[in-house]
Amino acid sequence: MNWNNQDGNGPFGGFPFGGFPFGNGGSERREQRPSFPKVSLPFSRRTLFLLALLLAVAVGLPMIASFLADYYWYEAERITSVFWTRLLPQWALLGVFSAVAFVIVYPNLRAALRIARGIPGANDVLSLILNHKWSRWLPLAVGLFMAVSAGSDSMGQWQMILQFAHGGAFGVKDAIFGNDVGFYVFSLPFWNFLQNWLMDLLFNVLVVCGALYAFRLFSGARLGSVEIPRPVRAHALTLGAVLTALWGLSYVLQRYLLLYNPNGVVFGPGYTDIHATLLALSALAALAFAAAGLLLFAIRSNRSWKFIGIVVGIFVVCNVALRGLYPELVQRYIVVPNEFEKEKEYISNNIEATLHAYGMDKIETSEITPDAGLTVEDAAADPETLENMRLWDYRALLRSYKQLQEIRSYYDFSAIDIDRYTIGGKMRQVMLAPRELDLSGMQNRTWVNQHLEFTHGYGIVMNGAREVGQNGQPNLWIKDLPPVSAVDLPISQPQIYFGENPMSYAFVKTSVKEFDYPMGESNARSTYEGDGGVPIGSLWRRLVYTLAFGDSKILFSDVFTPESRVIYERNVRARLNRAAPFLTYDSDPYIAVIGGRIVWIVDAYTTSSLYPYSEPVGHRYRRGRLTGGINYIRNSVKCTVDAYDGHMKFYVIDEQDPIIACWRRIFPSLFTPGGEMSSELRAHLRYPRDLFSVQANIYRTYHMADPNTFYNKEDVWNTLQGEANEGTLSSYYVMNKLIGESKPEFLMMTPYTPVGRDNMISWMAGRCDGANYGKLVLYRFPKQTLIYGPNQISALINQTPEISAQLSLWSQRGSDVILGHLLVVPVNNSLLYVRPLYLKASQSDLPELKRVILSSGGHVVWDETFEGALEKLLNYRPGEQDASLSLPSGQTPQSGSQPALPAAGDSEIQALGRQAKNAWDRSQQALKSADWNAYGQAMGDLEKSLNAMFPQGIQ
Repeated sequence: MNWNNQDGNGPFGGFPFGGFPFGNGGSERREQRPSFPKVSLPFSRRTLFLLALLLAVAVGLPMIASFLADYYWYEAERITSVFWTRLLPQWALLGVFSAVAFVIVYPNLRAALRIARGIPGANDVLSLILNHKWSRWLPLAVGLFMAVSAGSDSMGQWQMILQFAHGGAFGVKDAIFGNDVGFYVFSLPFWNFLQNWLMDLLFNVLVVCGALYAFRLFSGARLGSVEIPRPVRAHALTLGAVLTALWGLSYVLQRYLLLYNPNGVVFGPGYTDIHATLLALSALAALAFAAAGLLLFAIRSNRSWKFIGIVVGIFVVCNVALRGLYPELVQRYIVVPNEFEKEKEYISNNIEATLHAYGMDKIETSEITPDAGLTVEDAAADPETLENMRLWDYRALLRSYKQLQEIRSYYDFSAIDIDRYTIGGKMRQVMLAPRELDLSGMQNRTWVNQHLEFTHGYGIVMNGAREVGQNGQPNLWIKDLPPVSAVDLPISQPQIYFGENPMSYAFVKTSVKEFDYPMGESNARSTYEGDGGVPIGSLWRRLVYTLAFGDSKILFSDVFTPESRVIYERNVRARLNRAAPFLTYDSDPYIAVIGGRIVWIVDAYTTSSLYPYSEPVGHRYRRGRLTGGINYIRNSVKCTVDAYDGHMKFYVIDEQDPIIACWRRIFPSLFTPGGEMSSELRAHLRYPRDLFSVQANIYRTYHMADPNTFYNKEDVWNTLQGEANEGTLSSYYVMNKLIGESKPEFLMMTPYTPVGRDNMISWMAGRCDGANYGKLVLYRFPKQTLIYGPNQISALINQTPEISAQLSLWSQRGSDVILGHLLVVPVNNSLLYVRPLYLKASQSDLPELKRVILSSGGHVVWDETFEGALEKLLNYRPGEQDASLSLPSGQTPQSGSQPALPAAGDSEIQALGRQAKNAWDRSQQALKSADWNAYGQAMGDLEKSLNAMFPQGIQ
């Protein structure tokens, strides 16, 4: 058969490339088609049909039920628009991409089948298949399968494609190409996906067609005797040319991906990338397009395989030389000998981009010199900070809550939250926790108990951060069941149906009364009165949820009423993620009492890994869901979940974030403007811990704005390592009055120490209140001044003889000593180091606050109360106490040393003594009431009286 005939009389005549890919094939000679032997089946067609129908029902009904249950959930939450906006684009993408794939795949398979039939071959199985009367349906069947498979890959990209369609500008241009950052965040991912998708699809087509040709050509042929027909060659070269062109497009896109190069001096492109690799990629793109043209030319000109091999070889050699050799030579002989000068510009690009991407380009920085130690004047200037000093370590307090307030085994406190409330007209820092349901410890876990009766937790427990009751226990402001409150904070809806603990689905408004709390010999019960959950009163709804949950008792139980509802998706983070999976949620949801209701507040972030030049979050910065890979983050949304009815709100608090603006265009009904947030809710917003931890770690290096300092890593800082170091917290909330401010505010703060040293170099705070919410402030200390760091203070505490001896004595008596986290708290212009100490009997898990350790200016004191320790610290004068500790080894104080006698007469001495006693009493009264102005005045009067009594001092 003449494969090169182009006169229209051959099997592929009339097509300029020898019959590929379309055409009627001219007067094709058809071979006689052998038939397959008939096979008798053990089942009738009717039986097979019934089996197939049963299989379809068994698989399809649960899927339909799951779909309907999803829809009912979104309907109950009044966000069906979110359901359809998520679902319809996925199916639309499946349809569009499958159609595009089919248009590409089917003609190629049809042409390949037609060409393969014309190739002489052995009378084997492949020949039987190709010549069977059903074989004409093979391209359609295989094409549909490949098209749907390729189209399904697009369904998981619905978020990326919606962002491509609705994205906007950031208003910031990258330093290399001058494109708006929005191009890289919203558009570049789509073009990358499309290019890779097309390459994968065409490669699969080439593999399938190539396999068909290979089996046909080599069946019955001897080695070395195979001649590749011209239509096969034309088909393969056409596919190869298209793939090569797509490869060239990948080089064009890789030019932009240089902005994410992780292998340079900094993240992003350096000198070699811009002056060598970028040029190489542009040249390779041009070569790839030229190679694609040459492959098409080889079809028309009937060039030999040698020519094709030369084209491919030249391309491969150029790729190796331009991508590997040329950049390596530039790096080794141009950059390395003068690296800083060559990389300086790109280091500046990285610093600027990173600070902006993490929202740290507007941090307010000040330099201060702290006082040598806490003074009475500092205490008088900042009494609110001392009033709100946190004495309860969250670990010890959680143990106390569990022992004192869980009350029954089916309740649980999972975490301690820290917040602030106005109590008695003053802003007070508080610690609180919800009493959630936990049925893991229940002995009789029947279906009724788990899903109908024990459906919710109840109430909260709260104490002031500095409040200590009898026997070293927390002084609880809100406690017990039903809740008893010692402060003006009423809770009208104490039931908790949604929380942090994992909870199974629950049915409410049934004929079974729900358990509220134990009450004497009986139990208090109630019936749910909210509109949370999904209506399940009808038989149809119960059938749907029977299939969706795989629980037949839902269908056959007689406890349901027309008003019954099912409550599920009860973990607050999982609930929010189901409504808005494109947001990243903070690992620490916290509760607040808003209008008498318990409300969960969850911080939500918009993130991206595609901000040009920005340093990505590395492994050591991971916390919660903020894992490695992101290099842009904004806390754009504050979410609330009502603990009773589960209704969610997504408040947008950062209108300038382009990513949340994009999602608002996609889901306009989901978000609520931040301006509609109530003032009561706004008063409980916090700077989120996860965001602050990421920013604090980034700023360890990126506070160095000078490229030279940054390049040499001359001033890298460390944050405390938090949970890895049991003595310190990496970041924590405090009530504090910043320098220059008139009133205290709630802050998230962290201290910094230089790398390799333990002294403190600075501290950073995120502000939480009012118009200052979201602002970052940094206070630097002079490098020539020693400011004790937390680890140094911990060492001083451990080296204090009195403390060390007492700790040993307690341990010998069988008590467990628990040292709380050491907190560094600014007080006016001084730093106060606070560390609580707890004792716990070995046979009990109830810790008691036994001592409060304070330090300032390198001096360590402790006492049973914070007031007592503070008094010792404020009254401390160098040399008055522990004088023997500072003497050289082997020396002791002189035994004859006595105080100098007063110079005044007896009557005058008595008068001065009464004045001193009066001043002392006034100081103690002022100390108890935290009136630091009165305390300072009283101590001043005491000093005057003592100076008058001992004009020459104590010898």
